[in-house]
Amino acid sequence: MKIVIAPDSYKGCLSSIFVANYLEEGIKKADSTIETIKIPIADGGEGSVNAFVNATNGEIIKLKAHGPFMNLIDSYYGVLGNNTTAIIEMATIAGLNLINKDMQNPLLTTTYGVGELIKHAIDSGYRDIIVCIGGSSTNDGGMGMAQALGVKFYDKNNKLIKQGGKYLVDVNKIDTSTLISTIKECNIIVACDVKNPLYGKNGASYVYAKQKGASYDDILLLDKGLKHLSTEIKKTYTNNFENYEGAGAAGGLGYGLLVFLNATLKPGIDILIDKCDFKEKIQNANLLITGEGKTDYQTAFGKAPVGLAKVAKEYSIPVICISGALGENYEAVYSHGIDSAFSIIPDTMNLEQAITNAKEYLINFAYAIIKTIIAFKSK
Repeated sequence: MKIVIAPDSYKGCLSSIFVANYLEEGIKKADSTIETIKIPIADGGEGSVNAFVNATNGEIIKLKAHGPFMNLIDSYYGVLGNNTTAIIEMATIAGLNLINKDMQNPLLTTTYGVGELIKHAIDSGYRDIIVCIGGSSTNDGGMGMAQALGVKFYDKNNKLIKQGGKYLVDVNKIDTSTLISTIKECNIIVACDVKNPLYGKNGASYVYAKQKGASYDDILLLDKGLKHLSTEIKKTYTNNFENYEGAGAAGGLGYGLLVFLNATLKPGIDILIDKCDFKEKIQNANLLITGEGKTDYQTAFGKAPVGLAKVAKEYSIPVICISGALGENYEAVYSHGIDSAFSIIPDTMNLEQAITNAKEYLINFAYAIIKTIIAFKSK
Protein backbone atom coordinates (compact mmCIF):
# COMPACT_ATOMS: atom_id res chain seq x y z
CA MET A 1 0.00 0.00 0.00
CA LYS A 2 1.19 3.51 -0.85
CA ILE A 3 -0.07 6.49 1.15
CA VAL A 4 0.68 10.15 0.42
CA ILE A 5 0.62 12.30 3.57
CA ALA A 6 0.09 15.97 2.71
CA PRO A 7 -1.29 18.02 5.63
CA ASP A 8 -1.34 21.76 6.13
CA SER A 9 -0.21 23.12 9.51
CA TYR A 10 -2.41 23.05 12.59
CA LYS A 11 -2.18 26.78 13.13
CA GLY A 12 -1.02 27.72 16.61
CA CYS A 13 -0.19 24.12 17.38
CA LEU A 14 1.97 22.16 14.91
CA SER A 15 3.75 22.90 11.65
CA SER A 16 2.79 20.82 8.63
CA ILE A 17 6.11 18.99 8.92
CA PHE A 18 5.34 17.74 12.43
CA VAL A 19 1.76 16.84 11.50
CA ALA A 20 3.07 14.74 8.59
CA ASN A 21 5.67 13.06 10.81
CA TYR A 22 3.13 12.09 13.47
CA LEU A 23 0.63 10.78 10.92
CA GLU A 24 3.39 8.68 9.39
CA GLU A 25 4.33 7.35 12.83
CA GLY A 26 0.77 6.17 13.39
CA ILE A 27 0.59 4.57 9.95
CA LYS A 28 3.86 2.70 10.44
CA LYS A 29 2.73 1.58 13.88
CA ALA A 30 -0.25 -0.07 12.23
CA ASP A 31 1.75 -1.60 9.36
CA SER A 32 5.45 -0.96 8.92
CA THR A 33 5.41 -2.25 5.33
CA ILE A 34 3.20 0.61 4.05
CA GLU A 35 5.04 2.99 1.70
CA THR A 36 4.60 6.60 2.78
CA ILE A 37 5.40 9.82 0.95
CA LYS A 38 5.32 12.97 3.06
CA ILE A 39 4.56 16.32 1.44
CA PRO A 40 4.09 18.98 4.16
CA ILE A 41 2.09 21.76 2.58
CA ALA A 42 1.35 25.45 2.98
CA ASP A 43 -0.76 27.85 0.97
CA GLY A 44 1.24 31.04 1.32
CA GLY A 45 0.91 31.82 5.00
CA GLU A 46 3.22 31.33 7.94
CA GLY A 47 5.45 28.27 7.52
CA SER A 48 5.35 28.28 3.73
CA VAL A 49 9.11 28.48 3.20
CA ASN A 50 9.84 25.48 5.40
CA ALA A 51 7.01 23.48 3.81
CA PHE A 52 8.20 24.18 0.25
CA VAL A 53 11.85 23.59 1.12
CA ASN A 54 11.11 20.27 2.83
CA ALA A 55 8.82 19.12 0.04
CA THR A 56 11.49 19.77 -2.61
CA ASN A 57 14.66 18.96 -0.64
CA GLY A 58 15.76 22.58 -0.89
CA GLU A 59 17.74 24.76 1.51
CA ILE A 60 17.34 27.75 3.80
CA ILE A 61 19.27 31.00 3.25
CA LYS A 62 19.74 33.03 6.45
CA LEU A 63 20.33 36.78 6.54
CA LYS A 64 19.59 39.95 8.44
CA ALA A 65 17.02 42.40 7.12
CA HIS A 66 14.75 45.18 8.36
CA GLY A 67 11.65 44.09 10.27
CA PRO A 68 8.19 45.66 10.55
CA PHE A 69 9.46 48.79 12.31
CA MET A 70 12.75 49.00 10.34
CA ASN A 71 14.53 47.14 13.14
CA LEU A 72 17.30 44.84 11.92
CA ILE A 73 16.33 41.20 12.63
CA ASP A 74 17.35 37.68 11.70
CA SER A 75 15.35 36.34 8.78
CA TYR A 76 15.57 33.83 5.96
CA TYR A 77 14.21 32.66 2.64
CA GLY A 78 14.30 29.33 0.86
CA VAL A 79 15.70 27.85 -2.31
CA LEU A 80 13.73 24.98 -3.83
CA GLY A 81 15.36 21.69 -4.71
CA ASN A 82 15.66 22.70 -8.37
CA ASN A 83 18.23 25.28 -7.19
CA THR A 84 16.74 27.88 -9.53
CA THR A 85 13.73 29.11 -7.54
CA ALA A 86 13.81 31.26 -4.41
CA ILE A 87 10.81 31.37 -2.08
CA ILE A 88 10.20 34.31 0.24
CA GLU A 89 7.69 34.43 3.09
CA MET A 90 6.71 37.90 4.24
CA ALA A 91 5.71 36.54 7.65
CA THR A 92 9.41 35.95 8.39
CA ILE A 93 10.27 39.65 8.00
CA ALA A 94 7.04 41.69 8.16
CA GLY A 95 4.66 39.28 9.85
CA LEU A 96 2.12 40.07 12.54
CA ASN A 97 3.65 37.19 14.52
CA LEU A 98 6.82 39.26 14.97
CA ILE A 99 5.07 42.00 16.97
CA ASN A 100 3.68 41.94 20.50
CA LYS A 101 -0.06 42.62 20.46
CA ASP A 102 0.26 45.95 22.28
CA MET A 103 2.77 47.14 19.66
CA GLN A 104 0.83 46.28 16.52
CA ASN A 105 0.37 49.37 14.35
CA PRO A 106 -0.16 49.24 10.56
CA LEU A 107 0.31 53.01 10.40
CA LEU A 108 4.02 52.44 11.02
CA THR A 109 4.83 48.92 9.83
CA THR A 110 6.58 48.46 6.52
CA THR A 111 7.20 45.88 3.81
CA TYR A 112 10.76 47.20 3.33
CA GLY A 113 12.28 43.93 4.55
CA VAL A 114 10.30 41.97 1.96
CA GLY A 115 12.02 44.02 -0.72
CA GLU A 116 15.39 43.34 0.88
CA LEU A 117 14.79 39.57 0.76
CA ILE A 118 13.74 39.81 -2.88
CA LYS A 119 16.85 41.86 -3.70
CA HIS A 120 19.13 39.40 -1.90
CA ALA A 121 17.64 36.52 -3.88
CA ILE A 122 18.05 38.41 -7.16
CA ASP A 123 21.63 39.43 -6.30
CA SER A 124 22.33 35.76 -5.53
CA GLY A 125 21.36 34.84 -9.09
CA TYR A 126 17.77 33.64 -8.69
CA ARG A 127 15.33 34.79 -11.35
CA ASP A 128 12.31 32.62 -10.48
CA ILE A 129 10.93 33.93 -7.20
CA ILE A 130 7.85 32.93 -5.20
CA VAL A 131 6.59 35.47 -2.67
CA CYS A 132 4.19 34.19 0.00
CA ILE A 133 2.24 37.11 1.44
CA GLY A 134 0.09 35.65 4.22
CA GLY A 135 0.27 36.82 7.84
CA SER A 136 1.27 40.44 7.25
CA SER A 137 1.46 43.23 9.83
CA THR A 138 1.48 45.92 7.15
CA ASN A 139 -0.82 48.25 5.22
CA ASP A 140 1.61 50.23 3.07
CA GLY A 141 0.53 49.15 -0.42
CA GLY A 142 3.94 47.58 -1.00
CA MET A 143 5.62 50.99 -0.86
CA GLY A 144 8.30 49.78 1.55
CA MET A 145 9.05 46.76 -0.63
CA ALA A 146 9.41 49.04 -3.66
CA GLN A 147 11.65 51.46 -1.73
CA ALA A 148 14.03 48.63 -0.85
CA LEU A 149 14.27 47.82 -4.56
CA GLY A 150 15.12 51.38 -5.55
CA VAL A 151 11.80 53.14 -6.17
CA LYS A 152 11.69 56.65 -4.68
CA PHE A 153 8.55 58.23 -3.24
CA TYR A 154 8.52 62.00 -2.63
CA ASP A 155 6.15 64.36 -0.79
CA LYS A 156 5.05 67.81 -2.00
CA ASN A 157 8.25 69.31 -0.56
CA ASN A 158 10.32 66.89 -2.65
CA LYS A 159 11.43 65.01 0.46
CA LEU A 160 11.60 61.21 0.56
CA ILE A 161 8.56 59.56 2.14
CA LYS A 162 9.07 57.73 5.45
CA GLN A 163 8.17 54.09 6.09
CA GLY A 164 4.62 53.10 7.03
CA GLY A 165 1.04 53.19 5.85
CA LYS A 166 0.31 56.59 7.45
CA TYR A 167 2.60 58.29 4.92
CA LEU A 168 0.82 57.05 1.79
CA VAL A 169 -1.39 60.16 1.78
CA ASP A 170 1.77 62.29 1.45
CA VAL A 171 3.01 60.71 -1.79
CA ASN A 172 3.29 63.42 -4.45
CA LYS A 173 5.78 61.94 -6.91
CA ILE A 174 7.08 58.45 -7.69
CA ASP A 175 10.43 57.89 -9.40
CA THR A 176 10.79 54.36 -10.78
CA SER A 177 13.92 55.09 -12.81
CA THR A 178 16.11 53.76 -9.99
CA LEU A 179 14.25 50.43 -9.62
CA ILE A 180 16.92 47.73 -9.87
CA SER A 181 17.25 46.75 -13.53
CA THR A 182 17.48 43.00 -12.89
CA ILE A 183 13.78 42.96 -11.95
CA LYS A 184 13.05 42.82 -15.68
CA GLU A 185 14.79 39.42 -15.84
CA CYS A 186 12.66 37.90 -13.09
CA ASN A 187 9.52 35.78 -13.06
CA ILE A 188 7.80 36.59 -9.78
CA ILE A 189 4.82 34.52 -8.64
CA VAL A 190 2.84 35.57 -5.58
CA ALA A 191 1.08 33.02 -3.39
CA CYS A 192 -2.18 34.83 -2.68
CA ASP A 193 -5.47 33.30 -1.53
CA VAL A 194 -7.63 36.39 -1.04
CA LYS A 195 -9.52 38.34 -3.67
CA ASN A 196 -9.84 41.78 -2.09
CA PRO A 197 -9.28 44.92 -4.18
CA LEU A 198 -6.81 47.55 -3.00
CA TYR A 199 -9.18 49.97 -1.27
CA GLY A 200 -12.84 50.55 -0.44
CA LYS A 201 -15.20 48.64 1.85
CA ASN A 202 -13.84 45.29 0.62
CA GLY A 203 -10.25 46.50 0.41
CA ALA A 204 -7.12 45.90 2.44
CA SER A 205 -7.71 48.45 5.19
CA TYR A 206 -11.40 47.91 5.93
CA VAL A 207 -11.17 44.11 5.91
CA TYR A 208 -7.80 43.39 7.51
CA ALA A 209 -6.30 46.44 9.26
CA LYS A 210 -8.28 46.05 12.49
CA GLN A 211 -6.70 42.67 13.22
CA LYS A 212 -3.31 44.35 12.73
CA GLY A 213 -3.97 46.90 15.46
CA ALA A 214 -5.75 49.72 13.60
CA SER A 215 -8.51 51.83 15.12
CA TYR A 216 -11.48 52.96 13.04
CA ASP A 217 -9.83 56.34 12.40
CA ASP A 218 -6.64 54.54 11.42
CA ILE A 219 -8.60 52.43 8.92
CA LEU A 220 -10.04 55.56 7.31
CA LEU A 221 -6.57 57.09 6.97
CA LEU A 222 -5.04 53.87 5.62
CA ASP A 223 -7.80 53.39 3.07
CA LYS A 224 -7.45 57.01 1.97
CA GLY A 225 -3.71 56.45 1.63
CA LEU A 226 -4.08 53.36 -0.57
CA LYS A 227 -6.53 55.18 -2.82
CA HIS A 228 -4.14 58.15 -3.04
CA LEU A 229 -1.21 55.86 -3.85
CA SER A 230 -3.24 54.37 -6.66
CA THR A 231 -3.99 57.86 -8.01
CA GLU A 232 -0.30 58.76 -8.03
CA ILE A 233 0.67 55.48 -9.67
CA LYS A 234 -1.80 56.13 -12.48
CA LYS A 235 0.46 58.97 -13.55
CA THR A 236 3.18 56.42 -14.38
CA TYR A 237 1.47 53.09 -15.09
CA THR A 238 -1.37 52.51 -17.55
CA ASN A 239 -2.46 49.25 -15.85
CA ASN A 240 -3.15 50.28 -12.29
CA PHE A 241 -4.40 46.96 -10.81
CA GLU A 242 -6.38 48.70 -8.05
CA ASN A 243 -9.41 46.45 -8.60
CA TYR A 244 -7.42 43.30 -9.40
CA GLU A 245 -8.41 40.30 -7.28
CA GLY A 246 -5.74 40.03 -4.60
CA ALA A 247 -4.47 43.63 -4.90
CA GLY A 248 -5.55 44.17 -1.30
CA ALA A 249 -3.70 41.15 0.03
CA ALA A 250 -1.16 41.77 2.81
CA GLY A 251 -2.17 45.42 3.23
CA GLY A 252 -1.81 46.10 -0.47
CA LEU A 253 1.50 44.30 -0.95
CA GLY A 254 -0.24 42.27 -3.65
CA TYR A 255 -0.86 45.57 -5.45
CA GLY A 256 2.74 46.71 -5.09
CA LEU A 257 4.07 43.44 -6.46
CA LEU A 258 1.71 43.65 -9.44
CA VAL A 259 2.58 47.24 -10.26
CA PHE A 260 6.31 47.46 -9.60
CA LEU A 261 7.49 43.89 -10.21
CA ASN A 262 5.02 42.72 -12.88
CA ALA A 263 4.21 39.75 -10.66
CA THR A 264 1.58 37.06 -11.19
CA LEU A 265 -0.83 36.24 -8.35
CA LYS A 266 -1.83 32.58 -7.95
CA PRO A 267 -3.46 30.46 -5.21
CA GLY A 268 -0.75 29.14 -2.93
CA ILE A 269 -1.87 25.52 -3.21
CA ASP A 270 -1.64 25.69 -7.03
CA ILE A 271 1.97 26.84 -6.72
CA LEU A 272 2.81 24.03 -4.33
CA ILE A 273 1.18 21.39 -6.53
CA ASP A 274 3.32 22.61 -9.43
CA LYS A 275 6.64 23.19 -7.66
CA CYS A 276 6.50 20.03 -5.52
CA ASP A 277 5.62 17.71 -8.42
CA PHE A 278 2.54 16.63 -6.49
CA LYS A 279 0.89 14.99 -9.50
CA GLU A 280 3.95 12.84 -10.07
CA LYS A 281 4.33 11.87 -6.40
CA ILE A 282 0.69 10.82 -6.06
CA GLN A 283 0.85 8.41 -9.01
CA ASN A 284 -0.24 4.89 -8.03
CA ALA A 285 -1.08 5.91 -4.47
CA ASN A 286 -3.82 4.01 -2.66
CA LEU A 287 -4.75 6.86 -0.33
CA LEU A 288 -4.16 10.58 0.24
CA ILE A 289 -4.25 11.83 3.82
CA THR A 290 -4.48 15.59 4.19
CA GLY A 291 -5.70 17.90 6.95
CA GLU A 292 -5.52 21.30 8.65
CA GLY A 293 -6.10 22.90 12.02
CA LYS A 294 -9.83 23.32 11.49
CA THR A 295 -11.96 22.06 8.62
CA ASP A 296 -15.25 23.84 7.99
CA TYR A 297 -17.30 25.22 5.10
CA GLN A 298 -14.48 27.68 4.26
CA THR A 299 -12.20 24.77 3.36
CA ALA A 300 -14.37 24.16 0.31
CA PHE A 301 -13.41 27.57 -1.07
CA GLY A 302 -9.99 26.58 -2.35
CA LYS A 303 -8.08 25.83 0.84
CA ALA A 304 -5.16 23.41 0.67
CA PRO A 305 -6.96 20.10 1.52
CA VAL A 306 -9.56 20.65 -1.20
CA GLY A 307 -6.93 21.74 -3.70
CA LEU A 308 -5.06 18.49 -3.16
CA ALA A 309 -8.23 16.41 -3.15
CA LYS A 310 -9.16 17.68 -6.60
CA VAL A 311 -5.85 16.41 -7.95
CA ALA A 312 -6.28 13.06 -6.18
CA LYS A 313 -9.68 12.60 -7.81
CA GLU A 314 -8.08 12.93 -11.25
CA TYR A 315 -6.38 9.63 -10.42
CA SER A 316 -9.33 8.07 -8.56
CA ILE A 317 -7.44 8.14 -5.26
CA PRO A 318 -9.55 8.24 -2.06
CA VAL A 319 -8.94 11.18 0.28
CA ILE A 320 -9.16 11.33 4.08
CA CYS A 321 -8.94 14.67 5.86
CA ILE A 322 -7.62 14.45 9.43
CA SER A 323 -7.86 17.83 11.16
CA GLY A 324 -7.55 19.28 14.62
CA ALA A 325 -11.23 20.13 14.65
CA LEU A 326 -14.34 20.04 12.48
CA GLY A 327 -16.29 23.28 12.31
CA GLU A 328 -19.48 24.71 10.88
CA ASN A 329 -20.84 22.85 7.83
CA TYR A 330 -17.61 20.94 7.35
CA GLU A 331 -19.64 18.42 5.30
CA ALA A 332 -19.31 20.84 2.38
CA VAL A 333 -15.89 19.34 1.65
CA TYR A 334 -17.54 16.07 0.62
CA SER A 335 -18.61 17.76 -2.59
CA HIS A 336 -15.03 18.79 -3.33
CA GLY A 337 -13.10 15.54 -3.46
CA ILE A 338 -12.73 14.64 0.22
CA ASP A 339 -14.26 11.27 1.07
CA SER A 340 -14.06 11.36 4.86
CA ALA A 341 -13.24 14.10 7.36
CA PHE A 342 -12.27 13.49 10.98
CA SER A 343 -11.23 15.43 14.05
CA ILE A 344 -8.35 13.99 16.08
CA ILE A 345 -9.75 15.30 19.36
CA PRO A 346 -11.52 12.40 21.11
CA ASP A 347 -13.58 14.37 23.67
CA THR A 348 -14.75 17.87 24.47
CA MET A 349 -11.77 19.74 25.91
CA ASN A 350 -10.22 23.17 26.06
CA LEU A 351 -7.73 24.44 23.48
CA GLU A 352 -4.72 24.08 25.78
CA GLN A 353 -5.43 20.37 26.33
CA ALA A 354 -5.93 19.81 22.60
CA ILE A 355 -2.61 21.47 21.75
CA THR A 356 -0.73 19.63 24.49
CA ASN A 357 -1.94 16.22 23.31
CA ALA A 358 -1.95 16.85 19.53
CA LYS A 359 1.02 14.56 18.84
CA GLU A 360 -0.56 11.62 20.67
CA TYR A 361 -3.92 12.16 18.98
CA LEU A 362 -2.39 12.30 15.50
CA ILE A 363 -0.43 9.09 15.97
CA ASN A 364 -3.37 7.23 17.48
CA PHE A 365 -5.85 8.42 14.89
CA ALA A 366 -3.63 7.49 11.95
CA TYR A 367 -3.09 4.10 13.56
CA ALA A 368 -6.85 3.55 13.94
CA ILE A 369 -7.55 4.59 10.34
CA ILE A 370 -4.98 2.21 8.90
CA LYS A 371 -6.07 -0.69 11.10
CA THR A 372 -9.63 -0.12 9.85
CA ILE A 373 -8.49 -0.12 6.22
CA ILE A 374 -6.46 -3.31 6.76
CA ALA A 375 -9.46 -4.99 8.40
CA PHE A 376 -11.74 -4.22 5.46
CA LYS A 377 -9.12 -5.29 2.93
CA SER A 378 -8.81 -8.67 4.62
CA LYS A 379 -12.51 -9.46 4.27
